Amino acid sequence: MLNGDAHHSLEVEARISRCRIFKDSNGRNISQMPLTILYAEDHATVRLAVQETLEREGWHVEACTNGLIALSRLEGEASYALLIFDNDLPGVDGIELTRRARSLPHRQGTPVVLFSAGEVEAEARRAGADAFLRKPQDLGRLVGTVKELVER
Repeated sequence: MLNGDAHHSLEVEARISRCRIFKDSNGRNISQMPLTILYAEDHATVRLAVQETLEREGWHVEACTNGLIALSRLEGEASYALLIFDNDLPGVDGIELTRRARSLPHRQGTPVVLFSAGEVEAEARRAGADAFLRKPQDLGRLVGTVKELVER
């Protein structure tokens, strides 16, 4: 059993590992901010379940209810550590959002996960997705996939 100090130390370490650490020109840590994930999903129940799952890990999730909102944020200057798109979205689908992300200089290196119930894995990979997860059966793999992609 851990004493209070050891337990607190492990909690702090866990939180830090889920944050992006910025360094100054001398390599010193200057701030820590939670990783921000852009997530587009139109189905409210799925969106809330995924958002809560990711936020329990200490990550910040910007959730969008349609592809047009996601595209606007994607084209903006906000920093995202990861992008997660459903494919079947109103306005702009997840495959097109992935293509757009890969065409934007400031998003080309941002990992993309397509999380869809549709049979679109091959198309998602061709568009530039780093990972494809099938809804709902792969929900349990989401956190591990996110950790793997942001640690690259």
